[in-house]
Amino acid sequence: MRHVGILVFEEVEVLDFAGPFEVFAVTEDAVQEKAFQVSLLGTAGGPVRARNGLTVVPDLLYPEAGPLDVLIVPGGWGAENLAILDRQLLSWLAGAPALVPLIASVCTGAFLLAEAGLLDGRRATTHHLDFDEFERRWPLVTLVRNMKWVDEGTIVSSGGISSGIDMALHLVARLEGLDTARRTAARMEYRWQESP
Repeated sequence: MRHVGILVFEEVEVLDFAGPFEVFAVTEDAVQEKAFQVSLLGTAGGPVRARNGLTVVPDLLYPEAGPLDVLIVPGGWGAENLAILDRQLLSWLAGAPALVPLIASVCTGAFLLAEAGLLDGRRATTHHLDFDEFERRWPLVTLVRNMKWVDEGTIVSSGGISSGIDMALHLVARLEGLDTARRTAARMEYRWQESP
């Protein structure tokens, strides 16, 4: 069973983390067993107040996550603040590729990956309302517009909010096969856009 860690923090966009959470949590392998263990990784102790007031209780703090197969970094107003203020988290993210074979961002979660230097020299995308700011702040990253997600091998980024569901299904297809991803989308009654 692969272990997926999803970062959560104050003002995280709800669907940015809840969409991928649902995708990985309901995915079953060919023998109908859970394919993924999913953990919410907090940046500070205690409950997290997400966008629009939803309270979420992380499973553990991110430094305690141990080995992960996939790390999901969601966006929201909180991600933009962390990209400026939380040097400890950014340092952890900068070192994550040595421990995590697949790292993905949703929406402005790309701000955190970019600030940690993980997107330098790569293509990436983010929420369409943040394209101009992203290009201005991180000129070493090639911003791709009008794509649901951009797959750069070990780093995958997606556009805003609901795009994270499409990207998560893409990751399931990469890790467990296209048929498994299609079964997961059907179980969720979600019309998956298989191409970015």
